[in-house]
Amino acid sequence: MPLKIYNTMTRQKEEFEPLNPPNVGMYVCGITPYDETHLGHGRAYVTFDVIRRYLRELGYKVKYVQNITDIDDKIINKAKKTNNKQQISNNTKEPNIKQKCKEITDEYTEAYFEVMDKLNVERADEYPRATDNIEGMIKWVKGLMDKDYAYMVQGDVYFEVDKFKNYAALSKRKKKDMLAGARVAVDDRKKSPLDFALWKAAKEGEPSWDSPWGKGRPGWHIECSVMSTKYLSQQFDIHGGGMDLVFPHHENEIAQTEAETGKPWVKYWIHNGFVNINKQKMSKSLGNFFALKDIFKVFDPMVVRFFFLQTHYRSPINYNDQELKNAKEAYGRVCKFIQDIDFILSKTKEKAPKVEFEDLKEQLRKYRDEFTAAMDDDFNTAGAIAVIFNIIHFCNKVLAEGDAEKECLEAMKDVVLELCGVLGVKVISNEQSVISTDAGEIEKLINERETARKNKDFKKADQIRDKLKNMGVEIEDTAHGTRWIKNA
Repeated sequence: MPLKIYNTMTRQKEEFEPLNPPNVGMYVCGITPYDETHLGHGRAYVTFDVIRRYLRELGYKVKYVQNITDIDDKIINKAKKTNNKQQISNNTKEPNIKQKCKEITDEYTEAYFEVMDKLNVERADEYPRATDNIEGMIKWVKGLMDKDYAYMVQGDVYFEVDKFKNYAALSKRKKKDMLAGARVAVDDRKKSPLDFALWKAAKEGEPSWDSPWGKGRPGWHIECSVMSTKYLSQQFDIHGGGMDLVFPHHENEIAQTEAETGKPWVKYWIHNGFVNINKQKMSKSLGNFFALKDIFKVFDPMVVRFFFLQTHYRSPINYNDQELKNAKEAYGRVCKFIQDIDFILSKTKEKAPKVEFEDLKEQLRKYRDEFTAAMDDDFNTAGAIAVIFNIIHFCNKVLAEGDAEKECLEAMKDVVLELCGVLGVKVISNEQSVISTDAGEIEKLINERETARKNKDFKKADQIRDKLKNMGVEIEDTAHGTRWIKNA
């Protein structure tokens, strides 16, 4: 079955056919680094990390670009607040505020990379910054003015929406509804309330750059058009982001880009669903904002990633402590399976197996096909994870029915690790979980306990178990011997 992707533009699943196979160009709207990276960021960038990984799994060569909006009202406002406490040593606030903006964006960009690394989100191929592409944005705005798609008012430059005939093709919004929303903050200088800023005239004390229209800075939407086409050309395959970006951001991007280039721009639009907190949309104004770095103090980042992947990327996802605990338990089952296999492998001796390797291999191949079918259906990670648990259930049943030779055990382990790897889920192996400077002493005590049990000295065996427990060591008696794990 070929890969099918739900395209927001057409509101249906479409067979994926890149413009220039096997190459795939993918652009995802990045962060505005003025505060901590939160759950919404995590959900979005894990989603597109999995999409990129799976496309590579299918043999595509993916070029992934993610911008950094390092000039924005929120950044400037934060810089002004922090700058009020500092002495201004020259006649203008601009150099000071500009430097403060850079300090803020550098700090939170680094913090973003730190939490993404913990979530096992692979780095994009390019992270262009808005402030490094001002010249390209000015050239682009000038081109739109030359084509009569834009006009200037008192140093501001606006895109004239009525000139672009296909406006709202992505969001499917009706003009009367858009106008009603736009009039909330009406600007009488614009030809239409829907017209959006391409260039903003400088305000006192704000960072600015020279332009044909005077000092100013770019509007938000123009940044993505310029940077995406710079690194991926005037037409590319996938543009992604959160559902909240469909309107107005992505709608405005389409208008200004296709007006400038005269070509259809993006082939597939992909948007991930919202994160809800206790069934309410996450929002700073509601006070239900969760930074990932704080969540990681309680839950392992892989548990958080697993939590995201258990819901289809287009569906809203509900966050609360119980949901994370459920994800922790589910992720733990995967890790325990791998640890169990490692333990059995360490105890396995050469002997005639009761499990037919070819039969096992054929069943595992069928599960792989089911995993692929789920992922081919618009990157259905929830369905893919269900397949992984079916594999674990099947393998545990096989192990319970009889001995398996090393080849069978390794095949079981490999398929689970392989499919988890496609999803970017790191599985904690036995070696990682039980590293201890007391390993020799623990093994010695376990051997003594085993001898006591054989001699039916159960009192001594229980005393050794208690001693191990006091050392923070949990033991489990299995058909293959006693396994142990040292708690952190």
